[in-house]
Amino acid sequence: MPDTELPDIIIPTGLLPADGRFGSGPSKVRAEAVASLSLAAQGPLGTSHRQKPVRSLVGRLRAGLAELFGLPEGYEVVLGNGGTTAFWDIATFCLVDRHSQHLSFGEFSSKFAAAAKAAPWLDDPDVVTSPAGTHPTAIGRSGVDLYALTHNETSTGVMMEIRRPDGADPGALVAVDATSAAAGLRVDAREFDAYYFALQKGFASDGGLWIALLSPAAVARVGQLAGPGSTRFVPAFLDLAVALENSRLDQTYNTPAIATLLLAVDQLEWVLGNGGLEFSASRCDRSAEILYGWAESTAYTAPFVAKPDQRSHVVGTIDFGTSVDAALVARVLRANGIVDTEPYRKLGRNQLRVAMFPAIEPDDVAALTACIDHVVGALS
Repeated sequence: MPDTELPDIIIPTGLLPADGRFGSGPSKVRAEAVASLSLAAQGPLGTSHRQKPVRSLVGRLRAGLAELFGLPEGYEVVLGNGGTTAFWDIATFCLVDRHSQHLSFGEFSSKFAAAAKAAPWLDDPDVVTSPAGTHPTAIGRSGVDLYALTHNETSTGVMMEIRRPDGADPGALVAVDATSAAAGLRVDAREFDAYYFALQKGFASDGGLWIALLSPAAVARVGQLAGPGSTRFVPAFLDLAVALENSRLDQTYNTPAIATLLLAVDQLEWVLGNGGLEFSASRCDRSAEILYGWAESTAYTAPFVAKPDQRSHVVGTIDFGTSVDAALVARVLRANGIVDTEPYRKLGRNQLRVAMFPAIEPDDVAALTACIDHVVGALS
């Protein structure tokens, strides 16, 4: 339906959420963080990333992340430019020795597998798949030296518990894509060797940086594959050993987006100041309870993910019955200032996708459901 045919539906002000941003990436950025960013105009913005003001900012980010995730002794926080997409390529050079296993259950979990398959220096990856709306289980297999898991599949709204695979070879690494999970879902750092993410979702910042929480075993693997004496060619931009060296100095190899750092640190310290990961995960739990409870009790909706324990608490996908055009509902919501509820485009379902990241108020999720009911009623 073209925009000229959009129904003239006005949602009453009393129903509207205080903030209408529900995008699954980038996330809503807290207004307080934006205000804090403006104060940095005379501070680290526009200054050298190798000098104390910016290095201090990176140090706060690294220390705060170690605290947030309760990193065991020897784990390190590493960062660099490029986001999660860059980190998949980094991992093919610097974390996978020869053979990796990948759980593929949506658009993003499949991309690391594709990167590993395209790398001519690696064996073809072992890919374990399951239909959209579910997740598979890692299978311990001889010869697999890295298991690639996804904590939360952003495209489908499926989350999974992070555990080391039974039967894995000694020394096999577990690498977890946590791009939409980090800060919103609970995780035990002892169950992973690399927990990597970007900052534009759970950390309510802009894109452009990747973060990796690395175990001592992962650090040793980096030294084996990319350190001095390694025979594998690694481009400097994708060299995890270079990123590790710079991160230990509280800097990045290339100039970072300082505004991204400032916003992420503000969000991180807000979470830590309110109780840490349990605080932020509990906010997401409450939002998920509201969204899925509404979807299950409403005649024209149902959660897309059938198993309750696999329903994401940070990205909810809600199917609509054939009598309701979810795309039209999303357009009406957008016209009323409620944005980015459209489903992931390649999934091709009659549904809405709702982010529930820590920065999003659970009360706003409740208001969103009331607004959807109002719009559907007006369209009937």
